[in-house]
Amino acid sequence: MTVRRYAIIGTGAVGGFYGTKLTRAGLDVHFLLHSDYAHVRDNGLRLDSVDGDIVLPRVNAYARAADIPPVDVALVALKTTRNHLLGELLAPLVANGADVLMLQNGLGNEAAAARAAPGAKVLGGLCFLCSNKAGPGHITHLDYGFVTFGEHRDDGCPAGVTDTVRHLAADFRSAGIETKTADDIAAARWKKLIWNVPFNGLSVVLDTLVDGIIACDHTRLLAEQLMREVAAASTACGRPIGEKFIRYMMGLTEKMTPYRTSMKIDHELKRPMEIEAIFGAPLAAAAAAGCACPRIETLYRQLKFIDARRDRV
Repeated sequence: MTVRRYAIIGTGAVGGFYGTKLTRAGLDVHFLLHSDYAHVRDNGLRLDSVDGDIVLPRVNAYARAADIPPVDVALVALKTTRNHLLGELLAPLVANGADVLMLQNGLGNEAAAARAAPGAKVLGGLCFLCSNKAGPGHITHLDYGFVTFGEHRDDGCPAGVTDTVRHLAADFRSAGIETKTADDIAAARWKKLIWNVPFNGLSVVLDTLVDGIIACDHTRLLAEQLMREVAAASTACGRPIGEKFIRYMMGLTEKMTPYRTSMKIDHELKRPMEIEAIFGAPLAAAAAAGCACPRIETLYRQLKFIDARRDRV
């Protein structure tokens, strides 16, 4: 079997984790970097993981997407706040035949990639992963790591589990990563929001780790109420989510290592938060379907206020 080639677009907590694991498994991986480029070029990548540490003294590092050789998959792990760059980053890779895999939070990212790279095959990946970027070229992995893959269709209909999705899942499994496949990537994105909306949002507004939200009866109840609003919105948009899935996600969260969410880290580092992808886009979809989400809207407006203060400091 031919070894597939990957370009990692965004070598942070997510891209750095999966890219390092894929490299260790023997796949041909190329990393696009920004501020870390010189460090990673000279020193490689380091992953401190609960599953075993990995040090890669030398990796294929690039400062420009145009310098990356032809690859099979362009794996996008940028923050959604940088999706305005998708066109220029993906163009040289897609021109050489790459499929696009979006490993991002929120709703509508596959459609954004399809607009930015017309004609490309676009896929989505939903990561349930507790990892942080500890420093230049240095990722820490605290818990979990499984990924759900699915293929995007421009008409919004389920694509089914395609051969491309199966190949992606096989590559990740070869790297010791648990995978699932979804016949409907839009439904899978709504399921990811069941966790992202309450815990990313509340961790910022309440200034706490995830375990702090779970430990307090009042905030745990609020998290569950937010989960149910996400489920109601998803159902109104034609992707039903039942109570059983909410209980499943709450069970995973109860067992999670104390964790700073990505949104809380962005807030603490005074970086833009992924508010529109995680809150704004789902709220707009829910409103278009006639579904009110008052708790999510309240959290959205609180986060917008907090984010605006960053711009004034």
